[in-house]
Amino acid sequence: MTSKELQYVEDALGHEQYIQTQCCETANQLQDAQLKNAVRGMEQKHQQIFNSFLSLLN
Repeated sequence: MTSKELQYVEDALGHEQYIQTQCCETANQLQDAQLKNAVRGMEQKHQQIFNSFLSLLN
């Protein structure tokens, strides 16, 4: 992997981690169960994306 590609993966990991954190914090503040579940689903999806990017480093 080139240094530019490695930088891209590192940036993507940071973005995915940030989005996942924001989803978690938002879900914790929501009262509507349906909306909370939707946001939790987004949180899980971003965790999967994070893991996919992370696997590129192994």
